[in-house]
Amino acid sequence: MCGIFGYVGKRTDAAEIVFGGLKTLEYRGYDSWGIAVKNQEAGSKNLGTLTAEKEIGKLPDKLPQSSSLPAHSTLAIGHTRWATHGGVTVENAHPHLDCHKHIAVVHNGIIENFLELKEELIKQGHKFHSETDTEVVPHLIEEEMKDSKKGFATAVRDAFNKLKGMNAIVVAYAPSREIIAAKNGSPLAVGIGENELFIASDAAGISKYTKHVLFLADNHMVILGDHLKLLKLPDGKEVSPEITKLTWHFENAEKGKYPHFFIKEIHEEPRVIKNIALNGVPNAKKFANLIEEAFGTFLIACGSAAYAAIGATYLFSKIAKKHVNFSVGSEFKYIEDFVKTKTLVIPISQSGESIDVIEPTTKAKLEKKAKIASIVNVLGSTLYRLSDVNFLLESGQEKAVPATKSFSAMIAAVFLIAYTLAGRAKEGQQLLLQAADNIQDMLKDAYIKNITRVTQRLKTSEHIYIIGRGLSYTAALEATLKLKEAAYIHAEAFPGGELKHGFIALIEKGTPCIVFAPNDETYEEIVSNAQEVKARGAYIIGIGPKNNEVFDDFLPTEDIGEATILPQVAIAHLLGYYLSLARGIKDPDKPRNLAKSVTVK
Repeated sequence: MCGIFGYVGKRTDAAEIVFGGLKTLEYRGYDSWGIAVKNQEAGSKNLGTLTAEKEIGKLPDKLPQSSSLPAHSTLAIGHTRWATHGGVTVENAHPHLDCHKHIAVVHNGIIENFLELKEELIKQGHKFHSETDTEVVPHLIEEEMKDSKKGFATAVRDAFNKLKGMNAIVVAYAPSREIIAAKNGSPLAVGIGENELFIASDAAGISKYTKHVLFLADNHMVILGDHLKLLKLPDGKEVSPEITKLTWHFENAEKGKYPHFFIKEIHEEPRVIKNIALNGVPNAKKFANLIEEAFGTFLIACGSAAYAAIGATYLFSKIAKKHVNFSVGSEFKYIEDFVKTKTLVIPISQSGESIDVIEPTTKAKLEKKAKIASIVNVLGSTLYRLSDVNFLLESGQEKAVPATKSFSAMIAAVFLIAYTLAGRAKEGQQLLLQAADNIQDMLKDAYIKNITRVTQRLKTSEHIYIIGRGLSYTAALEATLKLKEAAYIHAEAFPGGELKHGFIALIEKGTPCIVFAPNDETYEEIVSNAQEVKARGAYIIGIGPKNNEVFDDFLPTEDIGEATILPQVAIAHLLGYYLSLARGIKDPDKPRNLAKSVTVK
C-alpha cells in the first residue's frame, strides 16, 4: 500500500517524471496523492525551497496544467497515500514539509512513538498541520540540523534512528538537491540511470527508465544526489551497493483491449498456469526435497494467498501423503514455538512485501534459524531476498487489487510441488495443462453469457453463501473474497458439513448458495448439503463437471481430478468481476478501502 516515487538528475521535468511514476503505482491502492518539487528557477523568491501540491482522490490522467508545481526542476518526490493516521484530507496527504519548506518527506509504515516525538517538537516551536505520524519526520530532521556540526545526511540518519516501528522514509532537501531514503520494513528500490537516480516503492515504477536497481535492505540509508552512496544504520558506516539488473519486463502493465486490469488478468490465467506446468518442475523438485528433509513444514500467507496455502494442505495430504501446517501470517507468531532449526517455513505472497508475512518469516529465519522457501511473484522483493530458496511464479505484474492470475499461479505451484513430491511430476504437468485449456474455453463469449446471466440474478443479493468440501473448500473461500472485495456483497464460505452446525439458520427463500461440486470423493456429500439448503428455499448455483437436479443454475467445468480447482477459481474470479459491473462499481480494479501490497500491521 502507498506508492513512493522520487527523481533527482539531469532532466528538468522532475514533476512530470514523478507524476508518471505514481501512475504506475496506482495498483497499490490509495485515497490521496501529492508531489513536492524543488524551486530552482532563476529569480524566484522561493529559490532553494520546495513547493508541494496535494489532492484527495485519484490521480488524473495527466498532471494538471493549472498545477502550482514548478515546471522546470531536477528534483521531486511524490506519494500515493492509503490513510492510517488521520482521515482522508489534503492536510494529511504526503509529502509533508518542515517549517521552512527546505525538507519534504514521504513515508510508508507506522511510527509507533510519533506522539511523544510530536509533543517534544511542539515544545521546541514546530508547527504541525496534519494528524499524521509522518509529519514528525521533517520537523525532527529540521531540529537535528540546528546542530551546526550536522549536515543533512547525518540529521536524517539521527532522526530515522529515533523512529520506532517498521518504516520507510524518502526525504528531499532543496538546498543541496539531494534525496535520502532509509528503511526498516517497507520496500524501496533505487534506479540508477545515466546522470540520474530514481527511487520507488516498487521496481515496476522505474523499469521504464533503467534496468539497474538497488533493492534497499532493512537498516540501510541511501543518499541520491550527484552520486549514490549507501550507508548502514544506525552508525552510518558506508557499504558497497549490490546492483541488480532487471531481466523481467512489464509489457502487461497496460490494459490494451480490455476495459479493466481485473478482466485482463483473468484472461492471463491460462498462460500463467501453462508456464508453471512447462517450466516449474526444477523449482518443484527443490521444494519437494526440502519438505522431505524438513522437521515440520509451515505454510504462512495472507488474503488470497492464505487460501492457496489451505489448498496446499489438502494437496500435500491427498497427493503426497504429507502433513504440512498452515497459519495466517499475522497469527504465526502465536504458534512459532513449534518452529525449530530444521523446520521449513514456506511463505506465499504475490507482492513479497506484506508485513504480516515478512515479519514472522524474518523472525523464523533469524531467531529460529529455520529454512525459508518462498512462493512469490515479485523478483527482488523483500520476501524473495529473505529466502533461501524461491519458487518465482512469473505471472507478471498484477495491477488489479483483487488477486486473480497470481492466485491461480500459487495453486498451480503448490499443485506441481505436491505431485513432484509424490513422484508424479509429469502427471501433474498434464493436469495443469488441461486446466489451462478448460479456463481458456471458459473465457469465450458463450460461457461469459452464462456468467453474466447468473450475476444479473445475484446483483441485488445482500448475502451469498458458498460451500465446498475438501480441496473445493479452498475455491469457496476464494470466491467469497472476490465477491466481497469486488462487488461489495457479504459472502461467507463453509465446508459443506458445517451447514448443520449453525449457518443453515440464515437460509431463507431465495438466499443464493453457490455449491462447488467436483467429481471426486466429496460429490455425493456436497450434493446432499445442497439439498439441505434448497429444502429451506435457497437458490442453488452448481459449479462442477456434472449437472444435478438440485441446481437451479449450473456453471460447468471439465473433470480434471484435483486440478479441477483451477477452473473452479477462474469461475469465482469471473463472478467477482461481472458482478461488480452488474452492481455499477465504477472501478473494479481498485476496490474501496483496499490496497494491493499491505505494508502496515
